Amino acid sequence: MSTVPPLLTMMNELLSEISVSSTSAQWDTGNRQVIDKLAGWLSSLGFNCEIIPLAEQANKANLIATLGSGPGGLVLSGHTDTVPFNEELWDMNPLSLTEQDNKLFGLGSTDMKGFFPIAIEAAKAFLDQPLKEPLIILATADEESSMDGARELAAQGAPKARFAVIGEPTDLKPIRMHKGMMMNAIKVEGRAGHSSNPSLGNNAMEAMHIVMADLMAFRAELQERYNNPLFKVTVPTLNLGCIHGGDNPNRICGQCELHFDVRALPGMSNADVLNEISQRLKPLATQLKVNISLRSLIKPLAPFEQSADSVLVKAAEQLTGHSAESVAFATEGPLLQQLGMETIVMGPGSIDQAHQPNEYMALNQVQPAVDLLAQLIGRFCL
Repeated sequence: MSTVPPLLTMMNELLSEISVSSTSAQWDTGNRQVIDKLAGWLSSLGFNCEIIPLAEQANKANLIATLGSGPGGLVLSGHTDTVPFNEELWDMNPLSLTEQDNKLFGLGSTDMKGFFPIAIEAAKAFLDQPLKEPLIILATADEESSMDGARELAAQGAPKARFAVIGEPTDLKPIRMHKGMMMNAIKVEGRAGHSSNPSLGNNAMEAMHIVMADLMAFRAELQERYNNPLFKVTVPTLNLGCIHGGDNPNRICGQCELHFDVRALPGMSNADVLNEISQRLKPLATQLKVNISLRSLIKPLAPFEQSADSVLVKAAEQLTGHSAESVAFATEGPLLQQLGMETIVMGPGSIDQAHQPNEYMALNQVQPAVDLLAQLIGRFCL
C-alpha cells in the first residue's frame, strides 16, 4: 500500500493549487487539481474514489472517497475552493504553506483546504481495521460562490450516510445552527426625461426611495415576529447592499436597481419571505405608476438547524467539552441534511481568519483536530 505525504506536506500541496470560485468570471477557476490530488492520496490508502464533474462546468468536480461499505457511516466534508485573493496584501506567498509564530499561513489554510490533510491523517489509523460502517471523505466544489457542488450532490442523492461533519473553521467547537441566505435584486423602471420638467418623466430613483422604506418597514416586522436567543444577532436581517440608477444629474432617472440580502432564522422559509416581499411590491408599482420586478441573484440557501438531542450533537459535545452553538456564516449543512444525514459544523481554525490576507490556522489546533476526528470515526464507523 502506498503512503501519502506528511500532513503539512499535504497541506502545502493543496494550498499550492489555485481553486478560486467566484461569481466574477475574471477570478473564477476550476478545482480539478485539488480533487485529483486528494483522489490520488485517498486511493493509495484504499479508499474507493468517485470523481463527479459538475454538470455544466467540466473543470470543477466533487469527490466522494469511501472506505468500507454498508449502511450508515460518517462523512467528513469540506469544500476545495477559496475566495479570490490580493497577493500584494499578503506578507507571504498565499499559494504555499508558511509556518511562522506557531501559525500555518496560506490561502485556504483554515477555510478550508487545511481540513483535508487532517481528515486523511485521522483516517490513516483505521486502514487495517474492518469498519462496520463506511468512512466517507467528501470534497465539494464552489461552496464560496454558488454551492453548486453540494447542490448537485443533494439532487443526485449521494453520498448516503447517517452522520456528517463539515470541517469549517469553528475552533473545534460543534455548531448545530446557522441562518439561511438569500440575495435578491429589485428593479424599478420609470420614464426618463429632462430634469427641468418633472412631468416629462417618472423618476425611478424616487420610486426606489419608497421601495427601500417599505423594505425597512418589512425588516422591522420580521424582527418583531422572529427571534432566536441562541444567535449572537438574535433576529433575521435584511441588508440593503448596493444601488445603481440613472446616468446624469439633469435627466430624470428612468431605471434603478437595488441589491439586498436576507438572512433568515431556522424555522423561517426563504420562499415565504420572498413571497411577502413580492406581494408588498405589487401595490407600490400601481401607486407609483412604475414597473417593479424582483429576481434572485443566487440560489437561496435554507437556514440550518440540527436538533440539540441528536446522536451526533451529543457525541461532539461529549468529546469536545463544548455545548453546540450557532454561527453567523452559512455552510453546506442544509444540503447535506437533504441527503438524510445528521449534520454538524466543526473544524480547526477560526472563521475570523478566513477571507482576508494572511489567513492562518493555529498550529496547536492541528493535532487536537486529528484526535477529535479519529474519535468520531471510532465511534461511528467501528
